[in-house]
Amino acid sequence: MADHALDNEMVDPRTFGKENRLHEIYSELRREDPVHWTEPDEYRPFWAVTKHADILEIERQSDIFLNDPRTTLLTRQQEADVLEFTGGSHIAIRSLVQMDNPDHRVLRALTQSWFMPPNLKKMDGALASLSKEFVDKMEGLGGECDFVTDVAVWYPLRVIMNILGVPREDEPLMLKLTQELFGSSDPDMQREDKQAMFDSNVITDFFNYFTKMTEDRRANPTDDVASVIANATVHGEPINHIDAMGYYIIVATAGHDTTSSSTAGLLLALLQNPDQMAKLKADLSLLPGAIEEAIRWVTPVKHFFRTATQDYELRGKKIKKGDSLLMCYPSANRDEDVFENPFTFDIERKPNKHAAFGHGAHLCLGMHLARMEIKALFSELLPRLDHVELAGEPSWVQANFVSGLKHLPIRYQMQRKAA
Repeated sequence: MADHALDNEMVDPRTFGKENRLHEIYSELRREDPVHWTEPDEYRPFWAVTKHADILEIERQSDIFLNDPRTTLLTRQQEADVLEFTGGSHIAIRSLVQMDNPDHRVLRALTQSWFMPPNLKKMDGALASLSKEFVDKMEGLGGECDFVTDVAVWYPLRVIMNILGVPREDEPLMLKLTQELFGSSDPDMQREDKQAMFDSNVITDFFNYFTKMTEDRRANPTDDVASVIANATVHGEPINHIDAMGYYIIVATAGHDTTSSSTAGLLLALLQNPDQMAKLKADLSLLPGAIEEAIRWVTPVKHFFRTATQDYELRGKKIKKGDSLLMCYPSANRDEDVFENPFTFDIERKPNKHAAFGHGAHLCLGMHLARMEIKALFSELLPRLDHVELAGEPSWVQANFVSGLKHLPIRYQMQRKAA
């Protein structure tokens, strides 16, 4: 398959605002050329990997396929902007997703226990209380709201900011910076002064904020994740400034944005599949399965790159040492060889071996927290809803790295409280 127009469309952020078209492209690639040499006009070429099995094969071999030096889709101009901004480094933010071992193993271990079920269990009460606060807010909005902008972006943000140690009054700033970083290709989210994905002003704002936080936590450590990062030791030395900043940023952005997308995506999928909504409202024990299906359905992280350290054959294609491979997660999660009726939203899907959290060494650190948050919110919301319907057209963020719903207007009636 050689289709230059398809290559350009596949990476265009606007395509990610049109979910049906995105899946048409991926379905064609899975069917005709699942390991596809891709040469978009504005990007360095790469292999687009669209089958579930191939992506897992790549991810489980982290010694052969590295995260560094190319992690996400950047245009040639954006790559040049990063080099200029950093003074020669190809990485604007060095976080866990840009790292390989041994650094990745050591830095991941700093906070891993925070995000494991035994520790998260202590948050059950706080999540229940927070969920009630946001459903109460919906009730106070008079039966109509934008579920994304009124609930779904703020609820996970509050959770991760509490864990990190960011005060409540700074949450709007963190949301703004996150949206400018992940959604900088979307006209509604980009900064007015620059449109580059790695806008130097966004990075600088993050660095300035977390540099002050580091200084404070070193002088006055508390029991939050910011204190863990600020006072961490890596390879026998205090954590360096760049790695600390990257750690804060990945927790403060990916720690809520992806969960927001899955939260909103679950409600939309239920609205579009009323039989599934009725089934779930009648039996909330199905909620864990519904959450997994929503995460598969939405797949908030659209891709990551890996770079081959040696020649390798994948599905008959000759991958050369140094080649980039783009792992297309939404495609993996609609793979007909893995999922029966992959374009059907089924809250009782079993098994549901989706790839939305990644696989292998870079398995998502926050996946248990994400599941807990969504479960707490819908456990509160669904029993209190008498009726809910769309009140307008949903819209999606135009971004090719991390994205989901931008607006979800709904109309609803809450259950009347007993007198």
